[in-house]
Amino acid sequence: GPISNEKFIFSRSLSYLKKLSKKFSMVQNGNLLPKIMPMIIFFMDQNQKNKPLSEILDIKKLMNVDRAIETANGLPNECYTSEQYLEYERNKIFCDKWTVIGVGSSIPKAGDAMPYNLLGIPLLIVRDKDLNIRVFHNVCSHRGFKLLDKPCALKNVIRCPYHSWSYDFKGNLVATPHIGGLNVHNSDKFEKNQSNLKEVRSKIWMDIIFVNINSNEIDFEDYIKPLEQRWSKFINHEDQKLLVHSKDYGAFDLEVNSNWKFAIENYCESYHLPTIHPELNKVSNINDHYHIQGLPNRFAGQGSEKYEQPVKGNKKFDTFKNWEKSSLKNSEYIALFPNVMIGLHLDHFYVFWLEPVATNKTIEHMQMYYVGDKSANGEELKELRKENARFWKDVMLEDISAIEGMQAGRGSPVYNGGNFSPVMDQPTHQFHKWVANSLL
Repeated sequence: GPISNEKFIFSRSLSYLKKLSKKFSMVQNGNLLPKIMPMIIFFMDQNQKNKPLSEILDIKKLMNVDRAIETANGLPNECYTSEQYLEYERNKIFCDKWTVIGVGSSIPKAGDAMPYNLLGIPLLIVRDKDLNIRVFHNVCSHRGFKLLDKPCALKNVIRCPYHSWSYDFKGNLVATPHIGGLNVHNSDKFEKNQSNLKEVRSKIWMDIIFVNINSNEIDFEDYIKPLEQRWSKFINHEDQKLLVHSKDYGAFDLEVNSNWKFAIENYCESYHLPTIHPELNKVSNINDHYHIQGLPNRFAGQGSEKYEQPVKGNKKFDTFKNWEKSSLKNSEYIALFPNVMIGLHLDHFYVFWLEPVATNKTIEHMQMYYVGDKSANGEELKELRKENARFWKDVMLEDISAIEGMQAGRGSPVYNGGNFSPVMDQPTHQFHKWVANSLL
């Protein structure tokens, strides 16, 4: 809509103040203005943040996403380029929904811990002494100091580096050194149990760590039920327990100059196989693929009917025991919204999850699993694991040009969010609709 005169003046004033601040910073005469100028700019910047969505983008464009695919547009440019939109998206998508922040195999032992930054929200992931994984807000309840800044192995407590306040692995405040004065470590005027770490609602499923920051999503069991029902012909709950992470060729990370959503969109469809993955297309082309659209709308993707187990000599990976015999050549690749992509095969399973960093930067994390420890870590299948990991890394590297190209194109002022192929883009449209409906 039209910009009000007050907003125009506010924006121009903020821009002028920033320029003025740079000039004053060059003057070393003790003037007070250069010292308070950053504070003025900070508060004016804060005032511009947390805008309602209607002031960030045209709501009508979002509503157009939910039309029938023949007439729908994709998400508007602001959803990929606006920092103010990213602030809004952080709350409505990443805090309101079940969001992936890692995998349990990254912290295998009791006391293993690692930090995670969810678009500015500091989190702490730790495996407690009962071997359960817990997620806390990564901040000391005393003076707000960030507790953990790198992965580590803790012995008994999470100790704050500032004043040594300490918490056990269940988040309980257990030590407050000198709180009542020198060598007085307790106080009648302070109740420790009121200052425990704030735990985040979390759930582990197939080694994937999910969190619901705002504690307002449906129970995870209900959330994942449609996907588990779909995959019941491939794996059941007992089969899930057979998954073992590969320690040698089981992980790689890729940094891409793209918004996280483009990785999901690209993963959902097979339309790009001939152009982006010409070698893969030779063995499994578009005609061998089918759409996956989970309802209620929580996941989408594609399946293949041409999967062939990797073989080296006469060696193969072990397979899931309850996989339907009529579907041995099926493999499925789904994006579970918002930020994890999963590949399920007869003999291996991967988790490809996204860490959003900025509007145009994402870190992709790949983790690979096999059926049993022999296939996951046995010496005789090491070369086969190496080749399998290389294959998937090559595929994901090929996709980078596609998603970075889409990011670059979103700088165009004439692009309307795009159109969809009514036949080939249905899963991608599902994701766009999920995002739009989550925002509105």
